[in-house]
Amino acid sequence: GKTSLLDAIRQTNVTSQEAGGITQHIGAYQVELKERKITFLDTPGHAAFTAMRARGAQVTDVAVLVVAADDGVMPQTIEAINHVQDANVPIIVAINKIDKAGANLERIKTDLMQYGLVDEALGGETIFVPVSAKKRIGLETLLEMILLVADMKDLKANPNRLAKGTIIEAKLDKGRGPVATVLVQNGTLKAGDPIIAGAAAGKVKVLNNDKGKKVKKAGPSTPVEVIGFDEVPEAGDILHVTAEDRSARQLADKRMQYKRETELKKTQKITLDDLFTKIKEGEIKELKIVLKADVQGSVEAIRQSLEKLTSEEVRVKVIQGAVGGIGEGDVMLASASNAIIIGFNVRPDPSAKRSAEKENVDIRLYRVIYNIIEDVQKAMEGMLEPTFKEVINGKAEIRHIYKVPKAGSVAGCYVLEGKITRSSDIRLIRDNIVILEGKIDSLKRFKDDAKEVLEGFECGIGIEKYNDIKEGDIIEAFSLEEVKRTMSK
Repeated sequence: GKTSLLDAIRQTNVTSQEAGGITQHIGAYQVELKERKITFLDTPGHAAFTAMRARGAQVTDVAVLVVAADDGVMPQTIEAINHVQDANVPIIVAINKIDKAGANLERIKTDLMQYGLVDEALGGETIFVPVSAKKRIGLETLLEMILLVADMKDLKANPNRLAKGTIIEAKLDKGRGPVATVLVQNGTLKAGDPIIAGAAAGKVKVLNNDKGKKVKKAGPSTPVEVIGFDEVPEAGDILHVTAEDRSARQLADKRMQYKRETELKKTQKITLDDLFTKIKEGEIKELKIVLKADVQGSVEAIRQSLEKLTSEEVRVKVIQGAVGGIGEGDVMLASASNAIIIGFNVRPDPSAKRSAEKENVDIRLYRVIYNIIEDVQKAMEGMLEPTFKEVINGKAEIRHIYKVPKAGSVAGCYVLEGKITRSSDIRLIRDNIVILEGKIDSLKRFKDDAKEVLEGFECGIGIEKYNDIKEGDIIEAFSLEEVKRTMSK
């Protein structure tokens, strides 16, 4: 109920958009109470996201621990307490869902005592606030308690110095280039400032606030979207403003050189299907993975989750984790180092597909993080059951967009390869990033309905319940075919 609680505070609705029902990326949002601003970092709640939540705890002044009144203390609650206590951050406990039958506040308070969280009413130092995101109970009290703790800590930062902050999230955007969400922690970040974060450098071109509006500067504890890096920085990197642009680039070049020095040895190919056999035969002691995802936070979270699967017989190692679509360079790296490629919310480009077939590199594509962890774990245990194989039936490029009354946006397309059928499942792909998986609502040749449209022909495609399409987007039609496993696999 953590995202729902933040959602209630922000009075917006983002929870329904999340694949797999959990917050996939860290979000930074600012709310205002009595002319004072509070910045929330929404860290994903599932245990798979240890890295992201740990990073969230390291950049916060106050942590709000959300415990469901009906569920009580869960394993991920304890994990979150450990992270926050390691970072030496004061904790406010928000007991959510107090409107539900079976809510037991006293049991939660008793359970949390063993972790050093003792209610103020019982002589401790921890503030407990009963809330209900659904019924909007106790939300203002929670914000008041956050401000109270901030006042007691006497939190101060100097706005009149060169800015320093932390990269909360970073991605490659087709139209805007590298885009980073930054939490400014000291100083004031301004348009035109020379910046460095990890191996990425640049100059601030554009600053957008958490509501997407352009701003000229951002002071301490302000989350902003920064455009101007020459490449995508890593989530968790510290951003510094330097005195001049040249020194930022020189330092970034040195850091990049150090990164490149971790090149890898050539070995035989491996697939998830034959992993268990190779482990048993003693042929493989390490499963190497090239990981590509849509945003940096996912890369880090998936990397940590996968590497936790390491057993006595086999070590799981992510040899490269990066943001963006799967390219030929990724396939070459996987081929040279006997790795498999895992893609999260991304697609391989045509040259990468051809290279993977030629080099026999195993590419696995996913939309939900749990499924990645589950598949690799099953492969290690010899239980992988790939009963279905995805077949790409056709691809079409959006060349024009037509606004149709009542129907919304219709894509004027040219079929590049294969065929598009009315019954196909489809993906909308922008710059090799999967924007949407869905269904075709309408398929037309001129004004007539069509069952299928072949390569080389134009057609109109309406996507079910979706209008956010752009010229240049690719519509990929696919189907799932059953695959019979043989004993050799």
